[in-house]
Amino acid sequence: MRNIYFVLTYTGTFLARIIRIYTRKRYSHVSIALDKDLNEMYSFGRLNPYNPFIGGFVKEGVQEGTFKRFKNTDALVVRFKVTDEQYDKIVMEINKFMAEKEKYKFNILGLFLTVINKRIRRRYYFYCAEFIKYVMEKSDIDINLPTIIRPEDFIHISNVEPVYKGKLRNLKRIRVLELA
Repeated sequence: MRNIYFVLTYTGTFLARIIRIYTRKRYSHVSIALDKDLNEMYSFGRLNPYNPFIGGFVKEGVQEGTFKRFKNTDALVVRFKVTDEQYDKIVMEINKFMAEKEKYKFNILGLFLTVINKRIRRRYYFYCAEFIKYVMEKSDIDINLPTIIRPEDFIHISNVEPVYKGKLRNLKRIRVLELA
């Protein structure tokens, strides 16, 4: 068995505030991490921390990019166990995105349609939660996620275990919880 991590965050950006207002949920973004130190986090978001208008597939870091710029990012990290085979499939799916990241775009229309419980599926377009759901499905992990997916849905998966809650920037310094 291996661990993966869902990293739910709230940066306080304009878009994050809008999402919070409409969803009435604490977190507005979710990433998938493949290691306990969260060195390998992937999602769909800003390609440039200073430009909120251009988004796509991103490799994120706790102390880099958007999270470095928005130092007061709140986070909740939950652990989820997968088989070795499922883990390998997740890595393979993410590597596919990495190899062709230029063709992927942020699904801003899809994100806003979630507010009215509508879904639009466009090839090569994802928002954060949609991307992670896609990767999980392609990796043969049946976690019964809703069709219209939101970041906080990853908290409610059975067998997830919270391992950290607080400021994202403090995660590496504190290490109060064993993330292994």
